[in-house]
Amino acid sequence: METPLLHGLGLHKAFGPNQALAGAGLTLEPGEIVAVMGPSGSGKSTLLHCLSGIVRPDEGQVSFRGRDLASMSDAERSALRRTEFGFVFQFGQLVPELTCLENVALPLRLSGMRRRPAERIARGWLDRLAVGDIDDSTPGQVSGGQSQRVAMARALVTEPSVVFADEPTGALDTLSGELVMRLLSEAAKQTDAAVVLVTHEPRVAAYSDREVIVRDGRTREPVVTR
Repeated sequence: METPLLHGLGLHKAFGPNQALAGAGLTLEPGEIVAVMGPSGSGKSTLLHCLSGIVRPDEGQVSFRGRDLASMSDAERSALRRTEFGFVFQFGQLVPELTCLENVALPLRLSGMRRRPAERIARGWLDRLAVGDIDDSTPGQVSGGQSQRVAMARALVTEPSVVFADEPTGALDTLSGELVMRLLSEAAKQTDAAVVLVTHEPRVAAYSDREVIVRDGRTREPVVTR
């Protein structure tokens, strides 16, 4: 059997007396979009953070291309999140002092690429996501929908293997949210990136290939959506 791209098994995580995960798991194959759904407080975001190596689970294992994340050094996990993993959060989390172009180029610059080639690649991604006209603006000068597309460009600029999107449309109106999801799903498929999409909205989950339901820190068997 072929090794999954990303595999989390038997994940437990507590924050003080609160048990966020109680045996959750998820398997992700290359190029697929998986929606992680469930009510608020069910453990969706904690699952994403464990799968991406941001948070270390108390029990269980997360492996990427067959390698256990726990066996990696802090530097190796940081490099993984900088090159193989991309992130889109609910409020973008762009650096407010940088222009939109500089924000998108940042992962490339942190990996050692020189400014001009990094910004050339970044500008290409801004154009692909229809926000090339705001490259010199700062995040505070653009709309929420534009800011989220900049965050998507930053997540995709390294052409990662996995994009982790945590409620990417949660702060947007319906129209902007639909545009963001359409562009994200199209861009991911063009680069063959897999997507872990945390959401509680069925209209957002409709962009996925399948769903995983999280409830009380446990995951249900995936349900094929189409």
